[in-house]
Amino acid sequence: MNVYFDNAATTPLDSEVLKEMVSVLESKHGNPSSIHSYGRQTKALVEKARKTIAGYLNASPSEIFFTSGGTEADNMAIICTVVDFGIKHIISSPLEHHAVLHSIESLVSRGKVTASHVALKEYGHIDLEDLENQLKKHPGSLVSLMHANNEIGNILPIEEVGELCKKYNAIFHSDTVQSMCHYPIDLQKMNVDFIAASAHKFHGPKGIGFIYVNGKRRISPLIHGGGQERNMRGGTENVAGILGLSKAFEIAQTHMKEHAEHMQAIKNHFMKRLETELKGVEFNGDMKGNSLYTVLNVMLPETDDYEMMLMKLDINGIAASAGSACSSGSNVGSHVIAALGRNIDRRPVIRFSFSKYSTIAEADYCMDVLKSFYAAEPKAAVKEMSAAK
Repeated sequence: MNVYFDNAATTPLDSEVLKEMVSVLESKHGNPSSIHSYGRQTKALVEKARKTIAGYLNASPSEIFFTSGGTEADNMAIICTVVDFGIKHIISSPLEHHAVLHSIESLVSRGKVTASHVALKEYGHIDLEDLENQLKKHPGSLVSLMHANNEIGNILPIEEVGELCKKYNAIFHSDTVQSMCHYPIDLQKMNVDFIAASAHKFHGPKGIGFIYVNGKRRISPLIHGGGQERNMRGGTENVAGILGLSKAFEIAQTHMKEHAEHMQAIKNHFMKRLETELKGVEFNGDMKGNSLYTVLNVMLPETDDYEMMLMKLDINGIAASAGSACSSGSNVGSHVIAALGRNIDRRPVIRFSFSKYSTIAEADYCMDVLKSFYAAEPKAAVKEMSAAK
């Protein structure tokens, strides 16, 4: 059996999304900036997609700008806010995606801002009391905290954070890449100034996403060029990508409740089997509490093959990860798990993440494969001892 349990890294493209994109690529080739009929046709499609997304988020279409993905959107929100609003201090957390952490580090290294991390509570939740204390010390700062963590699934109480930011005149940016289309977002109920999203996290195409810019917080472009996206992002629009994003967004929003129930059932089933059938298993993050249903981060029992666990899973047809896919090519451990202060010596940390296409049968196969790894270890140990004698 082949099992794809790395959906937090990217999701399979929905067939309906592919059809939408192919239709656009085949018949709508005009440049949206052109004034002739071909250009006007594609421009209308782009604006319809913008209106669709804004409608589901309870925002104005004028507040949605298409980007190459979540990373660009995060960079745009952070860098442009510092420049345009004269931000001197940024408050974030050690659990953020590198798109946020590295953007902040770059600004700090160039002397543009100072930065601090909010304290963490049990399971890695943000300490709101510490956040308020930092806001008292640094009113008018930029706060950048992700809505749902990409590695451990913890969900930020975004409305509470927004109220704190409002109280201390802070600008609030939230990376919503993992929660978008998996969690209801009403931007009229959230005091948030910027959010970032990426289509490939909810069965859309890679290389396309968007940034929400609150109408009260206008910023200058990060990418300059021909004045596309209402002078907010230079570069010819990725029309097929935008239409694919819009179609994936509409499907996900329409079926969010049933998809959530489906994935939560898989997660619960997998967790129960892990706890009862593999002695010593622990979960990273608040897996049984305020946690995204798409992500299950597990610390497996100690094993001599701890460094090879992902490869062994792959050999058995199972795709999972040890953390953010953006860092998977490095030999540095997860900064999120490190920030939690977990003792993981010789214990594999695996992130399994689910989609609407995942099944209970796949979770069972995963569980059986994991059990087989550990069942084989004592036999190998006995063999080694006999050989030593």
